[in-house]
Amino acid sequence: MSGFATFRVPDRVTGTAADEALGRAMTAAWQRDGIFQVAADAGQRARTRVALAAGRRFFARPPAQKTAYVNDTSYSGYIASGEEVTAGERDASEIFTITPDLTAGRGLPCHGPVPWPDPGYRAAMEAYLAGVGALGERLLRLVALGLGPGLGLGRAGADRLAGLTRGGWHHMRVLRFPAASRTTERGIGAHTDYGLLVIAAQDEVGGLFVRPPVAGERRPRNWLPGESTAGFAEDSPGWSYVTPVPGVLTVFPGDILQFLTGGALLSTPHKVRLADRERHTLAYFHEPRFDAVVRPLRPEPGDDTGIHYGEHFTRMFMRCYPRRATTRRIEAEGLLSRLGAVR
Repeated sequence: MSGFATFRVPDRVTGTAADEALGRAMTAAWQRDGIFQVAADAGQRARTRVALAAGRRFFARPPAQKTAYVNDTSYSGYIASGEEVTAGERDASEIFTITPDLTAGRGLPCHGPVPWPDPGYRAAMEAYLAGVGALGERLLRLVALGLGPGLGLGRAGADRLAGLTRGGWHHMRVLRFPAASRTTERGIGAHTDYGLLVIAAQDEVGGLFVRPPVAGERRPRNWLPGESTAGFAEDSPGWSYVTPVPGVLTVFPGDILQFLTGGALLSTPHKVRLADRERHTLAYFHEPRFDAVVRPLRPEPGDDTGIHYGEHFTRMFMRCYPRRATTRRIEAEGLLSRLGAVR
């Protein structure tokens, strides 16, 4: 069994004393280990199996077929092995990214359709997204209860975090990692995720490592110009292997949650090492609205600093995919400048 705390999430979170105790245990696990795990119910287990199987079938297609599922208006679609870059190095993962499926882009960066491979793939992924989306909202309510009134949360503010993500830019990465070779064991380099909340499912193969908070260790703040967590502490000691456990989901905070809480919760660095056979995973991101301007829950007096989520998302994807058609279009048409109109 995994050495990480595993919790069962109630079907409803109403702010009871039991909910508060569960939320405190979850936030304490994050502060100690960087992650916790959630025991999936029977429905979520079934949705996870179906989505992983759909991902395997898609990635088994010939390369020429897979590369057809790309467009230049959104970052949805197929990403070939080596196309993603972390800390200047190519990652080995193959990915199918699913962002909100928008037929009309409104001229904003990242807004466009999902190039679905087939109806069965779409049905499997949309069912999975619905399940983890509902779980994400309940988890945020529990986290708010666990953090308590010191950050303007607790029972009175339990809806504050969940409210930020209604109509959010929820998205997912369906991933395949090849088997390790003589020349590389790198799946994805060390990084933190740029959003709010990450819910991940992995198959039985394993390869995920996380970095718990380390006393005295200063971590770059990914949202600030000139700072990046890409490659952070990649080869340093202190990483924990996340042993695959059937029927559980792995949950950890992203950059936005660190920013919101003033560092009470830290975005969790993680990386992937290739195994002796291929590996499949699902990484879901429960996010604020694209046009949301996120500000700390307890700002310093006179500090009106905020993060425009859509701009943050766009810049992170442009950094990871500098040669992708979507990035080139954003640059050529100056689409980032249009976000000022929706602040």
